[in-house]
Amino acid sequence: MKLGIITAMSSERNLTAQLLENKHEYKGRLFSYTEGTIGGNTIILAQSGIGKVNSALGAMEMINEHHPDAIINTGVAGGIDTSLDVMDVVVGEKTVYHDMWCGDGNDWGQVQDLPTYFEGDKNLRNIALKVKADSKVVSGLICTGDQFISDADQLHKIKAKFPQGLAVDMESNSIAQTCYLLKTPFLSFRIISDIPGVENRYAQYQDFFGMMATRSFEVVKNFLSLIK
Repeated sequence: MKLGIITAMSSERNLTAQLLENKHEYKGRLFSYTEGTIGGNTIILAQSGIGKVNSALGAMEMINEHHPDAIINTGVAGGIDTSLDVMDVVVGEKTVYHDMWCGDGNDWGQVQDLPTYFEGDKNLRNIALKVKADSKVVSGLICTGDQFISDADQLHKIKAKFPQGLAVDMESNSIAQTCYLLKTPFLSFRIISDIPGVENRYAQYQDFFGMMATRSFEVVKNFLSLIK
């Protein structure tokens, strides 16, 4: 299969690129790409930049220029459920905007005339849940917005609207929306780097990228290797 992989930050991109074999780099219209292989799959990796607009543009260019069989968004996310620990993996059964409101007649999180929730591809999700990892791999709701969630008040506001939410990020649902409109299978596969609202949240985040990130991103390779 040909898989398009989108990350937001350079740290995520670099950790993912280290997993690829037979790789080479080239420039697209807006984004740079690293192409390589994992298992029997061709991987096309791009760093979109942070946020909803950047990630939507990244998904659109990936689809229009490379025509992947599926797009996977990977990288880190904040955990917003007490069941999660740093290094656990959340597989996006569904994604939603936590900061979208189009007025009366629409659900919170819904772009008018579109679904409130975008569902992750069932086949990819089932494969992801079979990944062997040192930490938990769970499926659930990922909440997306143009905010870095760092304190308990922000977390509680999101959980009040989406009590089933497991993780929060800034790209998953915008990529999901783009893939929905362009009829491309999509899955978000996120590693928990920190838990917003805890006293040592910033230290958690720093420790993750300082000591845990390389080991934790091996789970991405394990997932991609299982896809046939």
